[in-house]
Amino acid sequence: MSFQHQKLLSIIIPVVNEAEHLPALLNCLCGQRGVEFEVVVADGASTDGTREKVMELTGILPFPLQLVDSARGRAKQLNVGADAARGEFLLFIHADTLFDETSALAESLKYFRRVAAHTDRQRVAGHFPLRFVRCYSQRATLSYFYYEAKSALDRSGCTHGDQGFLLSRRFWDEIGPFDETLPVLEDTYFAEKVRCQGRWVLLPAHILTSARRLEIEGLRPRQTLNALIMNFAAIGWDEFFSEASDVYKRQDAAERLRLLPFLKLVRRLSGRLPPGRRLRLWYRTGRYVASQGWQVAFFFDVCRAYRSGQSSGRIDTPILDRFAPLYEKATDNIPGRFAATILVWTWFQLTFLWCFFREND
Repeated sequence: MSFQHQKLLSIIIPVVNEAEHLPALLNCLCGQRGVEFEVVVADGASTDGTREKVMELTGILPFPLQLVDSARGRAKQLNVGADAARGEFLLFIHADTLFDETSALAESLKYFRRVAAHTDRQRVAGHFPLRFVRCYSQRATLSYFYYEAKSALDRSGCTHGDQGFLLSRRFWDEIGPFDETLPVLEDTYFAEKVRCQGRWVLLPAHILTSARRLEIEGLRPRQTLNALIMNFAAIGWDEFFSEASDVYKRQDAAERLRLLPFLKLVRRLSGRLPPGRRLRLWYRTGRYVASQGWQVAFFFDVCRAYRSGQSSGRIDTPILDRFAPLYEKATDNIPGRFAATILVWTWFQLTFLWCFFREND
């Protein structure tokens, strides 16, 4: 039976200048067993030969491969790819993704279909736990283990596009498309929309993602900037994103990340605000940061799991489970939010001074 009649799985990959990494993913998909699928590559005006490589492989690979053109922008590309896909199920993944098991797609789709069949109106989406592939060092570190473990949690702000999004065409038609007006975080907003209107399930296979951006830019500065981005998106401070157009450079243009320009921008933009609005900005920031305090308890669970040699995909969280309800009760009030506001403002000023003296040393 042809794929067109089975209409099983469509894998959608947005790309911009991924000629170096896309072939490895396509080769990895060639090794997948027990599932029929097509691949839709949504190209955002690549200039490095990505399109040519895809066209060369069309008709040669053991699965249907389709190239579609799109305006640049990940949300636009994902939506164009979904429109072109023919599958009953859609899997959105990044071009620097790999799977380390040949049964990853088959087992994950089987598990997903079983869960969806017992979920109201099949309003469910799946994501994989992350495992980072280091490009410049193979040394295991607690920092990378922490972010791998965090990717497996079913908590707000923990589900992102690099984990892969699997959902039925039926649910996509209800909840899609990705928001093309967002300059960044289109995947995170979509994930939260799923969490509000349906449910997420953790798929039974790891997805391997390249750590190249984190290694090139620096794990600490990138995650610090990510925290600022998540905060400003959560509190709706659009002025930051209007001015900071390069918070995420393309993978092929990544370089060592300098935090100071972004911290200066925050200072400049907040300094323009009248005192009352400036206070509200920092108060909303404090409220958001207070809501993320559970990560302190989770870090201790991660440390215990790391030392005992557990897999990062599914760690036990006894400290988080006990701590989270008590913490929320203690901080989800005006005094708790003001305390968080003072702490985060102090952190910001100290971080600014540290970056300033370091970069001007």
